[in-house]
Amino acid sequence: MPLFRALAALAALALLSASAAALADTDCSDPIAQWKPRELLRQQIEQRGWTVQRIKVDDGCYEVRGLDRKGNKIKAKYAPASLRIRSLEVEFGPDGDASDYAAALPSHLNRPGRTAPASQGNLP
Repeated sequence: MPLFRALAALAALALLSASAAALADTDCSDPIAQWKPRELLRQQIEQRGWTVQRIKVDDGCYEVRGLDRKGNKIKAKYAPASLRIRSLEVEFGPDGDASDYAAALPSHLNRPGRTAPASQGNLP
């Protein structure tokens, strides 16, 4: 029985380590000298049809809060040097659907019955 407890403890430790690494993946480490202006990010987001409520720096990334073109709440993190999206959270309203976001998923995930992690994405 002690061997089982030791293996269970090691498995739990491995899971905690893996989840910590996954959370750290959304942090940005771009040198400040390479950051692009927030206004450029705002223009990029507004061209997508989103309304920006706030842009702030969090964990070295630009964090954007706002609404998409259908009125769903969004929270996205962008790498400040490249303005590429690092993570995306969408809070859909009662009539919301994910059709605007499904096209941005990799093709192997963009099939019925398949889902991608809510906080990860490769939107342009």
